Amino acid sequence: MKTMIYSVLALMLSATALTACSDDSFDGDPAKDWAGTTTSFASTDAQGFGTYYTPSIGRVGDPMPFYDKKTGNYKVLYLQEFDNNMSHRFHPIWGVATNDGASYQSMGEVLPYGTNDYMQDAALGTGCGYYNEQDDTYYIYYTGHNGNCKYREVVMRATSKDCQNWTKDELWAINGPDYGYSSNDFRDPQVFVADDGLFHMVISTYPASGGDPCFAEFKSSDMKSWEHVGKFKMIWDRMLECPDIFKMGDYWYLVYSESFKADWSRKVKYMMATTFDGLKDCFNNGPKWPADGHEGVLDTRAFYAGKTATNGTDRLIWGWCPFRYGADIHEKNTNVGAGDGNEPAWSGALVCHKIIQHADGTLTLGAVPAMAGKYNNAASINVMASNGYNNGTLSGDDAYVLYNRLGNANHISFTVTTSNNWDKFGVSFVRGTDSKKYYTLVVNPENENTRKVNFEQEGEEGKGFIAAADGYNFTRPADNIYNIDIYTDNSVLVMYINDVCAYTMRIYGIQKNCWSINSYGGNITISDLKISQQ
Repeated sequence: MKTMIYSVLALMLSATALTACSDDSFDGDPAKDWAGTTTSFASTDAQGFGTYYTPSIGRVGDPMPFYDKKTGNYKVLYLQEFDNNMSHRFHPIWGVATNDGASYQSMGEVLPYGTNDYMQDAALGTGCGYYNEQDDTYYIYYTGHNGNCKYREVVMRATSKDCQNWTKDELWAINGPDYGYSSNDFRDPQVFVADDGLFHMVISTYPASGGDPCFAEFKSSDMKSWEHVGKFKMIWDRMLECPDIFKMGDYWYLVYSESFKADWSRKVKYMMATTFDGLKDCFNNGPKWPADGHEGVLDTRAFYAGKTATNGTDRLIWGWCPFRYGADIHEKNTNVGAGDGNEPAWSGALVCHKIIQHADGTLTLGAVPAMAGKYNNAASINVMASNGYNNGTLSGDDAYVLYNRLGNANHISFTVTTSNNWDKFGVSFVRGTDSKKYYTLVVNPENENTRKVNFEQEGEEGKGFIAAADGYNFTRPADNIYNIDIYTDNSVLVMYINDVCAYTMRIYGIQKNCWSINSYGGNITISDLKISQQ
């Protein structure tokens, strides 16, 4: 039974969390000429995020999306994070529904955590949602997490006939030690249909005897009784979280979140093969990275726990963009790195991309089709200050063009043409004429034919390159033309380049501040600049 407090919270979320902040008026002295000024403004996020969903209370943890064929929309379950979780009971599963990955309706709490500190599911962990047409039943397979129990983690399940009222199967569980796996790490179950037509489940775990992590595999004909199939490797000693396996066209894919804690890692990646068995061999006899030039990386470290779902036409992927804090966890709105150069904070805003499959089967991420239509109010564009700028061309050292203030939610699109294979350019946010530091996405030449987006804190007090917010390599366009789309919703930003690069980032203060396009010693041309808002 859902408790009264969660019913009240669900109503609060329905009423407030999904309200887009479309009022672009500025706080402060109403007599001030905001449109004509360029000084920095300490703007804060609105309570409701209209595109990159964030609940009014707490934040979004690991998403568990599935397409609901019964209702014809996506359901995105997620672990609900609060600032003050209890010591053992935390992360109830909440959810949102969406038709397009750009707008959401809250479902409130879907599955509560256990009622006392000694229940196996006192805390809930990542899993998956699935609608089984065979028995017209919805399933959630999830991790029951409790250090007070015999096994710290087991796989559990709940069922529903309407995706609203759920019943936990208290008498059923998969226990790792029963099959030779760890009792401490046995989590993140994911269900899919394999080449044999049966349901398969993979679980992230370790062998009970120790050693490198692995995937445990089970199969079922009815989603009720599960048979152990065996295991397959992960990548060396790296724990691969939140696995998602699917077939798209002629290829099988395993999307995973690599939790290996290094500046260059902790990103959402994928493996690919022409068969499911071949997919497992990518790990067993590998790693056999995709031939995409960046080892299957799909986004930055500011997009994590990505999982996918398809309506039969588009396949979308959801992950969370972390919030940031400084030296003290209560010191939020800190723009330095990802936790000041350390690991990103856990949980944040729900970000959705469209998966783009290329002719060779490799994957990249792009904007979901509904995004452009949602940002449909044209905004004025005014040059406020510049250096080395002449009629769309930036040239020379420290060249930039500063544009007028942005709104709360913006779609910025433009084209950059570089004069040669080495030109370097960037896009800066929270930049005013008085800024001691500001935040830039730099399209950096790693070599003549490779580019990578770097996050840099620029300005006289800036720290420069922030390794913990790094991007990944992509191929320089042969014609040196970069078509760029940037979507912002309060402090969450996603930049797409030529359907080959997606870069998600959290930058506080984007809204109500000026922004710029920069060139670093070369010569670039800016064209087709447009800004639209919600």
